[in-house]
Amino acid sequence: MDTLNLLNHLVTAVLVIDSDLRPCFANAAAEQLLGAGSHRLTEHPLTEHLLSLDVERRLLEDAVRQGQGLTVNTASLVTLDGQQHTVDLTLVPLEQQQLSLLELRQVDQQRRIHQQLSQDAQQQAAQFLVRNLAHEIKNPLGGLRGAAQLLARELEEPALKEFTALIIEQADRLRSLVDKLLGPQRPTQHSPHNIHQVVQKVLKLVEVTLPRNIRLKRDYDPSIPDINMDPDQLQQALLNIVQNAVQALEERGGEIIIKSRTQHQVTIGTQRFKLVAELSVIDNGPGIPPELMDTLFYPMVTGREQGSGLGLSIAHNIARLHGGRIDCHSAPGHTEFVITLPIISGK
Repeated sequence: MDTLNLLNHLVTAVLVIDSDLRPCFANAAAEQLLGAGSHRLTEHPLTEHLLSLDVERRLLEDAVRQGQGLTVNTASLVTLDGQQHTVDLTLVPLEQQQLSLLELRQVDQQRRIHQQLSQDAQQQAAQFLVRNLAHEIKNPLGGLRGAAQLLARELEEPALKEFTALIIEQADRLRSLVDKLLGPQRPTQHSPHNIHQVVQKVLKLVEVTLPRNIRLKRDYDPSIPDINMDPDQLQQALLNIVQNAVQALEERGGEIIIKSRTQHQVTIGTQRFKLVAELSVIDNGPGIPPELMDTLFYPMVTGREQGSGLGLSIAHNIARLHGGRIDCHSAPGHTEFVITLPIISGK
């Protein structure tokens, strides 16, 4: 069996480092975690490929030089692109002098999977309740509108007809809100489409009314293959997220980055995919209040006075109907929504 091929299929990041912490080898998972190819990783010490690591450099260097093992659980690791991870670090000395095997096992992934499953279950329960309520509202609402129309036909005075017109108008507004509450419920017909064409349509819609103090930046990976999707639904999901970012920056201004990347060996729910596409919407606004983070994708949850609380719920449901997920990471000055969609190669 090819040992190199076996190492590259591991989910755990594996590196061989010398006493200066310079990698001599890095498997595919390590390249993905650190965001650099193996050739680039071998040019500099490991610490230069990270913004921070909750393990002192001297401690690692001494362990390698002295041929000692080292284990650190739940260490915080921040990569050069600002991605935060929690890892279990294990250092094992090799037979070759002053070389050690370093394993970085991401434990935040297990936490994220558990959180996603719990969040999906809770959100589906909330959506079930909301949809039942919406159906109950639609029946009397239709009767109310019909009665107002019949009454308008019997009235002759224009002043009185204004009141029936108001009733009809408000009934239509409520009907539109109820339709949004119901949202997409079943998977639609999917076919291969270019993800960047969907993004460009969204950005054209946003740019029409974009405030001058907000900049849009595109950071695409043109190698992403076509993805099976309903482009209209995905456009709606992305538009909801981008509009939220615009609203977060309206007062103070700022920058919104739309970034696309691929990732290997990613678990969505209980299923693992060899290749996925990640579409990120990043803004440098004030961030999302911590008390909203756990219920962010629930219907009717919003941090804005004029918000409906439906945009993110609909986006989450659309991602789920595409076999994907939405994650959110937020802190003051950096909020990132990531839509992850599986890429399934043709047979």
